[in-house]
Amino acid sequence: MEVIPAIDLLDGQCVRLYQGDYQRSEVFGENPVEMARRWEGEGATRLHLVDLDGAKQGKPANHSAIASIVKAVSIPVQVGGGLRDRAGIAQLLNLGVQRAIVGTIAVENSELVGQLCQEFPGQIVVGIDARNGQVATRGWLETSQVSAIELAQKMEDIGAAAIIYTDIHRDGTLAGPNLEALRELSRAIALPIVASGGVSSLTDLLSLLALESQGVCGAIVGRALYTGDIDLAEAVRAVGQGRWQDVPPDSGFSTFA
Repeated sequence: MEVIPAIDLLDGQCVRLYQGDYQRSEVFGENPVEMARRWEGEGATRLHLVDLDGAKQGKPANHSAIASIVKAVSIPVQVGGGLRDRAGIAQLLNLGVQRAIVGTIAVENSELVGQLCQEFPGQIVVGIDARNGQVATRGWLETSQVSAIELAQKMEDIGAAAIIYTDIHRDGTLAGPNLEALRELSRAIALPIVASGGVSSLTDLLSLLALESQGVCGAIVGRALYTGDIDLAEAVRAVGQGRWQDVPPDSGFSTFA
């Protein structure tokens, strides 16, 4: 299972929001490039960037920081936030971003998403951000009448590469992932699913392994990395390729050894 560090960009800084609330943000670093290099150095195989300014404004707003990160690391980068038209998505992909994450337009313009999936095969990922099972849009500022499962099934039909599922009530709270919702979603679709929101410990990551056979292939981790509740190198060793279940850990490497 892939452990994917999140770098949330707001005014060019690394921040974390609490349950998507822009008024409850906490700055964890003023240099996103330095943070990206740190996570790569600790074993990340992919980075998850969120343009929070873009999500709120409806158009990408942190191009400079994103471009600098892509140039600074050798691992794949995926980006979401404010991607609501072809031009914005094409511009990001031209920067070297591997995967573009769409959310609002998946609800409001599924025809466009279908066209993008055909034009950029394997590069369009749908972020489904759910509040009480319903999909939130426009930077989580609005809640639609579309259910998460209904949207996921529709996106699978039109060719999305993967689904990133975020439980908004757990995002930034360290309350643990919503295993029940992830299990229900995995039963409804065959697409790869990346879990996001609430991952607070190695125990949470290990609990997600039970869903790996059902298609949950990764977990995005944010606040817990920045607070030190999760050590990335240890997390990769625990659930990544060659994990503890497959290769005995070196004595003394971890509290779990």
